[in-house]
Amino acid sequence: QLQVVESGGGLVQPGGSLRLSCAASGFTSDYRVIGWFRQAPGKEREGVSCISSSDDITNYADSVKGRFTISRDNAKNTVFLQMDNLKPEDTAVYYCAVDRGYLCSLSLYEYGYWGQGTQVTVSS
Repeated sequence: QLQVVESGGGLVQPGGSLRLSCAASGFTSDYRVIGWFRQAPGKEREGVSCISSSDDITNYADSVKGRFTISRDNAKNTVFLQMDNLKPEDTAVYYCAVDRGYLCSLSLYEYGYWGQGTQVTVSS
């Protein structure tokens, strides 16, 4: 069975940190890219970061560059999103998604398999 499961969300104060995890299971080797997206209430879902298992290429939205770091553990089929210096505007449900392909894309339309999301709330 194909599964995408996010974890690690929570409530933090501005300037704090969280590390999100995405565990993907049941996928064949041609599903090479995992992306993180987020959606705030009343807003459209947007790409945050992505990483390819076939190379070291990563991509970040401008709004999170320098604060978020994506990494992977291929042996465990797990991708992490380290989020530092969090801001209130980072508050959203964060989704992990899997893409069949090679390119690391921040377009949600490229991804066919999605997790259920994990809530991140940044508030004082």
